[in-house]
Amino acid sequence: IKYQAKKGLTFDEVVQSMELRANTLNFKKVGHSPMWKDIQAVLGDTTAPRMEVFHYCDIAAGREILKYAPESIVYLPCRIAVMEDADKNIWVLTLDWNTSWLDSISGKMGAPDALMKHAKDIRDKMDNIMRAAADGDL
Repeated sequence: IKYQAKKGLTFDEVVQSMELRANTLNFKKVGHSPMWKDIQAVLGDTTAPRMEVFHYCDIAAGREILKYAPESIVYLPCRIAVMEDADKNIWVLTLDWNTSWLDSISGKMGAPDALMKHAKDIRDKMDNIMRAAADGDL
C-alpha cells in the first residue's frame, strides 16, 4: 500500500505527521532505520534519495496476536517506509495488510474473535497513520 504525500510537504513534515498520529493511536515507535544514510556511508552514493523505515507496535494487540500465533512475529513490528522517488516525490508505504481473509476464518480454525478484532484494528490504525503522514495532518 502506498500513498503519495501532498505536494509542498517536506520529508520531515511527513515524518512528523506520521509520528504524531501514531502516538495518538497508541502505536509505540520501537525502531527507525535511516537507510539512505547507510547507502551514503557504505556505498558513498550521495545521490541516493532519502528513504527511512519506521517500526511501530501496538504492544497490547501485538501480545495478544503472538499468544495465538507466535509465528506472526515475522510481521512485527509493523513497518512504514517514507521515501523519495527519483523525481523527489515523497511516498508513504507498507506491506498490504489485507485482512479480508480473516472474515473467512472467523469462528473457524479456533481463531478467537478478539484476534480478528486486533488484526483489523492494527490494519486500520496503520492506514490512518499513513494517510495522516501523506496529508501532513498535525
